[in-house]
Amino acid sequence: MDKEKIDEIYRENAAMIYKYLCGLTQDNGLAEELTQETFFQAVKGIDKFRGDCKISVWLCGIAKKLWYKELEKRSRHKTVPLDDCVPSTENIESKSLDNLEKIEIFRLMHNLDDMTREVMYLRLAGELQFSEIAAILGKTENWARVTYYRGKQKIMKGMKEWNEN
Repeated sequence: MDKEKIDEIYRENAAMIYKYLCGLTQDNGLAEELTQETFFQAVKGIDKFRGDCKISVWLCGIAKKLWYKELEKRSRHKTVPLDDCVPSTENIESKSLDNLEKIEIFRLMHNLDDMTREVMYLRLAGELQFSEIAAILGKTENWARVTYYRGKQKIMKGMKEWNEN
């Protein structure tokens, strides 16, 4: 594959892959590293791309595998970030309700079953179409829609309960 075609694939998909990985990792720096590694692996293995799905779907699959490898590596080498060891100098009162709501939304998403959570991240962070989500997960488009809707309902219900407390 020529350099221009590779550059075009990168330009068209890098932002989406980065957003997808940000949603999975909750770490912009790690998402950036994994995005670069995704495209490195894609260039190395471009001959393995069969063309039976969109290139964005193939790239998401690579990104997801890299994230799983990272999780596996982290579980073997548990480390505590320095920021977690040093007390924050921020005034606790300066935390906004928006941040608390975001934390609650992520907590609710974390409590979803794996497949529902994956669909939510692909749709919200990756900004993928239901057909693309279905292709990545090996399911039907209708399944992706229903799973997303049910996950959204669970999060909305959880947020309603949280707001009432």
